[in-house]
Amino acid sequence: MAHFVKPENALKRAEELINVGQKQDALQALHNVITSKRHRAWQKSLEKIMFKYVELCVDMRKGRFAKDGLIQYRIVCQQVNVSSLEEVIKHFMHLSTEKAEQARSQAQALEEALDVDDLEADKRPEDLMLSYVSGEKGKDRSDRELVTPWFKFLWETYRTVLEILRNNSKLEALYAMTAHRAFQFCKQYKRTTEFRRLCEIIRNHLANLNKYKDQRDRPDLSAPETLQLYLDTRFEQLKIATELGLWQEAFRSVEDIHGLMSVVKKTPKASLMVVYYAKLTEIFRISGSHLYHAYVWFKLFSLQKSFNKNLSQKDLQLIASSVVLAALSVTPYDQTVGASHLELENAKERNLRMANLIGFNLESKLENREVFSRSSLLTELVSKGVLGCATQEVKDLYHLLEHEFLSMDVALKTQPLLTKISKLGGKLASASSVPEVQLSHYVPALEKLATLRLLKQVSQVYQTMKIESLSQIIPFFDFSMVEKISVDAVRHKFIALKVDHMKGVVMFGSMGLESDKFRDHLTLLAESLSKARDMIYPSTKKVSKLSEVLPGLGEIIDKEHKRLLARKSIIEKRKEEQERQLLEMEREEESKRQMLQKKTEEAEKKRLAAMFEQQRAERIRKEIEERELEEAQALLQETEKHLKRGKKKPILDGEKLTKQTLIERAMTEQLKERQEQEKRLQKVAKTMDHLERAKREEAAPLIEAAFQQRLVEEKALHEHEQQMEVELSRQRHDGDLKEKNRLARMLENKMIFQERVINCRQAEFDQRRVEREDRIKQIILARKQERDIKRKKIFYVRSEEERIRKLREEEEARKREEAERRRKEEAERRAKLDEIAEKQRQRERELEEKERLRREALLGKTNEGLSRPSELPARSSTEPAAAAPALSSGKYVPKFRREKTESSSPAPASEPDRWTRPALSESDRRPVGSRAPPSQSDRWTSGSRGPLDSDRFGSGGSSRGLAPDSNRPGGAGNTDKPEPWRPSRSRNQQRG
Repeated sequence: MAHFVKPENALKRAEELINVGQKQDALQALHNVITSKRHRAWQKSLEKIMFKYVELCVDMRKGRFAKDGLIQYRIVCQQVNVSSLEEVIKHFMHLSTEKAEQARSQAQALEEALDVDDLEADKRPEDLMLSYVSGEKGKDRSDRELVTPWFKFLWETYRTVLEILRNNSKLEALYAMTAHRAFQFCKQYKRTTEFRRLCEIIRNHLANLNKYKDQRDRPDLSAPETLQLYLDTRFEQLKIATELGLWQEAFRSVEDIHGLMSVVKKTPKASLMVVYYAKLTEIFRISGSHLYHAYVWFKLFSLQKSFNKNLSQKDLQLIASSVVLAALSVTPYDQTVGASHLELENAKERNLRMANLIGFNLESKLENREVFSRSSLLTELVSKGVLGCATQEVKDLYHLLEHEFLSMDVALKTQPLLTKISKLGGKLASASSVPEVQLSHYVPALEKLATLRLLKQVSQVYQTMKIESLSQIIPFFDFSMVEKISVDAVRHKFIALKVDHMKGVVMFGSMGLESDKFRDHLTLLAESLSKARDMIYPSTKKVSKLSEVLPGLGEIIDKEHKRLLARKSIIEKRKEEQERQLLEMEREEESKRQMLQKKTEEAEKKRLAAMFEQQRAERIRKEIEERELEEAQALLQETEKHLKRGKKKPILDGEKLTKQTLIERAMTEQLKERQEQEKRLQKVAKTMDHLERAKREEAAPLIEAAFQQRLVEEKALHEHEQQMEVELSRQRHDGDLKEKNRLARMLENKMIFQERVINCRQAEFDQRRVEREDRIKQIILARKQERDIKRKKIFYVRSEEERIRKLREEEEARKREEAERRRKEEAERRAKLDEIAEKQRQRERELEEKERLRREALLGKTNEGLSRPSELPARSSTEPAAAAPALSSGKYVPKFRREKTESSSPAPASEPDRWTRPALSESDRRPVGSRAPPSQSDRWTSGSRGPLDSDRFGSGGSSRGLAPDSNRPGGAGNTDKPEPWRPSRSRNQQRG
């Protein structure tokens, strides 16, 4: 494979190959350049190469090559120059269309040439046999061979372009133009099969567009231009489907339009909606859905009257007449009477679906949908003045069939009106979307309606009527057709009648008396009256004279009857036995035949397997021999290259060439010419190097092409499997919906059972929840107690460590500072602290006295105490009295206070309190004047506090529940007996 440094070189090489007639090589060279990774940057020369490439693809009808090249070129110029891709695709479609037109112009009989059901199908076996058996080909077959391949290629071109442009937001107009041209192709040449496939392709493109919304360069349906292009494509699809007579595909196109607008939640323009309803009228008219057809005509009339300002009075009158006649053509009875539950559910779902399509509701809420019915439609037509816009014949027909009661003359008066109505109609000059209106389409349905009205009115007047008389007053149909209409009306309980052909009469009945309820009541009444008559007037049994003549006749008859019954049973048993024997014989024969067939098949399988193995071994042997022969030939040629011309050893014709003989000959020659052989070996090595390099260069694009082809095939397979999966999912969804509708009648019982189960479980849940909450409360209480104990222990340990550390720091500071300065500062500080401590103690005594008086007043007890706080002897004497209220109020009291309350004697020195600090040494308990004062930095970290702290935290201690400052060594008011610890707030209260 040749690599081109510049794309222009490849183009020149391709033109040279085309000039010598090697188009396939030229196409391959251009394909290699387009798919090469070296030329992924867009340049003008690539566009010229693509023009030449698509020309070659069209000339040689290489659709796969064209698709592959266009995909690669789209990757190259997608983000750089999309207009170049557009020009190439337009050129491609122009060439394909031109070739197809040339082939069509050459064919003389186009209808015969295009007599193919499927352009994608291969030739039929009988056509191939006919072409080979007949010596001279006919003109039709020559035309088919000339025209059909080019039309196949044109169809493949449209499919390729649509596939390439399906997710490109920058080429939406080109995508729409291609779809329109494909529709015109199907319309011009009556290609119904291809039209269905084209509709499915476009439908799948839109579905994938909505499914994969994260694709790059994806068209935005919310944009007005994009939405208009998609709508125009769908409406063109709807028009072509109706022109080709593909009504099912036309209805699917209507659903596509409605689904597209449901996605974007927008309503199309009035001009498009007129086309929508005009085509929908044709679809429902062809399908025989008169009710939907009438509603669509009513919508179309409303749109024309509201938005068409150029609508003439004649055209408006013709459209209004069509609306009224379409409403009258609806059958006057309910078609769902007597239907099963499943049929009713299907009818309901179909009505809701049609209501969405006809009303163009973009919301799927059920409560907003109207219910279609003939009576409501006629009432709406009268109330909105549609009947007033109709012709006089239509008005007279409406009043005659809906309001007047003429039992014998309904059909006779209706016939001339229908004759006049059938002549009305024609093209509408001021409504281009509704090209033509023919009122004659409604005449058969109106004749049927007149017949039903006549039968209904006659049944209310007459009980019986001769068939001849009934046939005379119904001039539309013969009696067989009248009978068929009557059967359908009776089945749907519109009228009640019976036809007696033996007597030649028709018997009419009342719907009320003919019901099963009244019939059973009359039967019971007759039986009761008969019993009463027998009781009042008992009948006298008369003795038969025949019994006197033949006294044993009864016994003889009984015996004969029994004998006949026995004979009948014997005959039936014999028949059953014979049938059983025949069945047994047939089974045995069938089993034998199956066994024989099985043995034959097994023998055939073994024979085929043996033959396959034999052929496989023979093929392998031949391949080995051929490979050895090729190797020998190659070795011979290689040996001849190394030999000198004058010293070649001739090869005899009968001599058998083998690898061994050739090797021996080569070795002999190599021994003779050793020096020259070394030079030749160097040359051969160089040649082999270049050969291997050339092989790899040639193999690289082939591998890449195979890889790209594999990607395309796997992509097609993936899309097919995905489509199948979507179809299976849709079928499963439809089945689930049917199953849901079937189980909907059990919903009430299910809700009752569910409520009962939920109530039982709720009671059980409440009981277990209460138990669980009790357990949780107990666990929380226990954990809270554990946390309090643990917190107190941690606080005690930390306090001791902090005290020891501070003492160590104070000792080191005292050694460093000057002695004289320490004494002065200590004297000043001690004076101030003593004054503050005295004030603090005075305040605490006042507070404690007030608290004691308040407690005594509340408890009603009179405790003797000191009359003034100044008369309190010592701090230790008031501690038991202060601890007792704390115990009674539920507050925490330290252990040493509780011990002092229980016994006036202090705790032994060997067992220190948990919450008080251990006894201080003599150096720590010495008087204030003899202690070394702490440093200035230790004033706020040690146990002492200033006046601000005392006022802030009060007499109860610090804000974190620590012991008051007076209890710490070196603090204010430090006496021989330490101040008891009194927590102000717990840690949980501080967090709250």
